[in-house]
Amino acid sequence: MIADSLKQALDDARGHMQKSLEHLTADFGHIQAGRATAAMLDGVRVDAYGSSMPINQVASVSAPQHDLIIVQPWDRSSLKAIEKGITEAHLGLNPTNDGNVIRLSIPPLTEERRRDLAKGAKAKAEEAKVAVRNVRRDAKDHIKRAYDDEKLPEDMRFEAEEQLQKLTDEHVKRADDMLAKKETEIMAV
Repeated sequence: MIADSLKQALDDARGHMQKSLEHLTADFGHIQAGRATAAMLDGVRVDAYGSSMPINQVASVSAPQHDLIIVQPWDRSSLKAIEKGITEAHLGLNPTNDGNVIRLSIPPLTEERRRDLAKGAKAKAEEAKVAVRNVRRDAKDHIKRAYDDEKLPEDMRFEAEEQLQKLTDEHVKRADDMLAKKETEIMAV
């Protein structure tokens, strides 16, 4: 049985580690793997109605085919602004405007581009693992402070640190599993 302050430190660490993996999931969603997804345009900002807005607030974004994204604005007068926003996002996509909708054709990936994307995914996974380890370091400091301040038994501190290490290993493994899945997805032709 460990003290409440140590349980709180472990719960906080679990929450922060989970957020790191959620961020990794979002990062992986933005990596084009040869398949069109609406999430590819999540970072696109459009200058409309006097301010910069996310594209999903001025248009409907869908991917009806594996190699096509369709952006249908709610107000046709914003077509040029949406087209400009997509171009300025440097996604490597060329918007085609037909006066009603914008079509984005997703080109097939070359082997070299797939390797670059896999390398980028690996870097994102490594960032997530570093974030998890930073959370572990902070939680370990918190456990040590609680141990010193509350004069807790040493075995309680070791048990909390052991649980923290198990939590860290679990989250690092999940990041590695997510990376393996994403690399497989990217390299699939």
